[in-house]
Amino acid sequence: MLRGLTTLTFYSPDFGATKHWYTELFGIPPYLETPAYMEWRVGDYGHEFGFVNSSYAGTELAMTPDPGTIGGPAGAVAFWHVDDVPAALERLVAMGAKEHDAPHDRGEGFITASVIDPWGNLLGLMYNPHYLEVLASLKEKP
Repeated sequence: MLRGLTTLTFYSPDFGATKHWYTELFGIPPYLETPAYMEWRVGDYGHEFGFVNSSYAGTELAMTPDPGTIGGPAGAVAFWHVDDVPAALERLVAMGAKEHDAPHDRGEGFITASVIDPWGNLLGLMYNPHYLEVLASLKEKP
């Protein structure tokens, strides 16, 4: 069911400093930048590495609920590509996970949701067209 890591998302209270530090680390600026979210595609497979501006935590613009108010797991969320977010969420809940964030259409084909597993770990689910593009390009190579 879990097809591969798609996006790693952290929170940052200082977007300017975060952008500067990670731009220097990666050697490239973020490819996506809004007041609420910025993201780089890094590594051999173009993995998505993003930050939510902490001032947007808990809003519809954030990828996850406010980590300071959920009373449980907080911080980074590793999203795994799945072919059907609602079906994956339903299966995980049936296996004993607790819904953390209901499915949200993030636009341009991206859909996210998350659960808390029985041991308190946060697991992100995402339908991610970028993941599928990278996978298809790898299959095309000789």
